[in-house]
Amino acid sequence: MFEGLPVRGMLVRLTDAWQDILRRRSEAGGYPAAVTELLGEMTAAATLMQANIKFNGALVMQIMGDGPVKLAVAEVQPDLSLRATATVTGEVAADAPLSHMVNVNNQGRCAITLDPKDRLPGQAPYQGVVPLHGDRREKLEKFSEVIEHYMLQSEQLDTRLVLAANEHVAAGLLIQRLPLQGDANLGASGVVRADEDHIGQNEDYNRIAILAASLKREELLSLDAANILHRLFWEEDVRVFEPLTGEQGPRFACTCSRERVGSMLRSLGREEVESVIAEQGQVEVGCEFCGAQYLFDPVDAAQVFLQAASQPPGPTGVQ
Repeated sequence: MFEGLPVRGMLVRLTDAWQDILRRRSEAGGYPAAVTELLGEMTAAATLMQANIKFNGALVMQIMGDGPVKLAVAEVQPDLSLRATATVTGEVAADAPLSHMVNVNNQGRCAITLDPKDRLPGQAPYQGVVPLHGDRREKLEKFSEVIEHYMLQSEQLDTRLVLAANEHVAAGLLIQRLPLQGDANLGASGVVRADEDHIGQNEDYNRIAILAASLKREELLSLDAANILHRLFWEEDVRVFEPLTGEQGPRFACTCSRERVGSMLRSLGREEVESVIAEQGQVEVGCEFCGAQYLFDPVDAAQVFLQAASQPPGPTGVQ
């Protein structure tokens, strides 16, 4: 916190958790360097946003488009356990910008979903979606620009975000102007209309945001939190809170399970599942996040549909 100023900041450095995600993907050939960087930046950004809003449910960040990266997803739970994956269907140059990977024809989208842990009857997840271009339809080449644009358009909050990732570290620095009232961001109590008049007008926020923007990629990847904060804000009155590490901090964990895969099979329908079994002898489902394989033979599949009458249909898509 910046004492006496309407500005807050948050810094994340993912090391073991990020390497765990990449290690699980390495068995399938790994990601191209540019995709590793993009997915790492997404994972760092999602962690920052979840820790910032302290939402009791999953924060899911995804981008989708018409480039070789069809889909990239980062999901962070309220206890900061996280997972991430990307679907790549073509060649990606080592220095490919965001537009070449996801937004070739300017049709790419970024969605942020807040899925409550204990949903009320009829309650749907909150979701905000923004394009991967600016107000003049100019393509955004950095993922940090996409999130800044999202926060400005969807939440009416000034935000500065610096992100960086490689095969060892995924890191990010978030600086945000505090809303005028309450928790008016990311689907909480709603946007305070008066905040719109203060966008870009707070001198304290603008000064600190400029300092944050001076942080170089190499510094963010190589320096620890204390050194980064001292280099940037040594003239500011900053209150630094105890870092969240270990079991209290970000760590890899996957929420897939045999029960969830069974729910997905029920949603496909008995006829579809039986056709796969007739052709292959069993149904094999792999988790895109952790690589776990789930096998259902004819007896297992029959049991799944016997349970259908007593269990509600589960979610479709990646488990």
